[in-house]
Amino acid sequence: MTKQVPIAEGLFTWPSPAPALLASRCQRCGIASFPAADSCMACSGQDVAIEELPRRGTLWTWTVQQFMPKTPYRSNETAQTFKPYGVGYVELPGGVRVEGRLTESDPQKLRIGMEMDVIFAPFRTEDNGDEVINFFFQPVA
Repeated sequence: MTKQVPIAEGLFTWPSPAPALLASRCQRCGIASFPAADSCMACSGQDVAIEELPRRGTLWTWTVQQFMPKTPYRSNETAQTFKPYGVGYVELPGGVRVEGRLTESDPQKLRIGMEMDVIFAPFRTEDNGDEVINFFFQPVA
């Protein structure tokens, strides 16, 4: 039986009817980090709390990946089937910028400051048939 598995444990809530990215927020200085960490990147504090991030933010910067990344990148693509894709930083409320793959790769349709939603979708299929779920950012219609 095929099942859906997250690309990495602890990156987002899964399985969930309303998945969300997970960050850690320092209880001492208030800085949030994605992906979640055991200590604060700003003050080295050890008292961090895991929190769900908002699902909507703004595109802070972006580029288009024009060539297939090297290992450890794993997808079901080959050099012959690879298609360029957008990559960007999305600024979410609460002071976190998250780097992620974009659902849009046409430079004419991307602009800094546009609203983006996080979505969760299959990224690749493992040899055993499991669908690997990843997060993506898509422009708000």
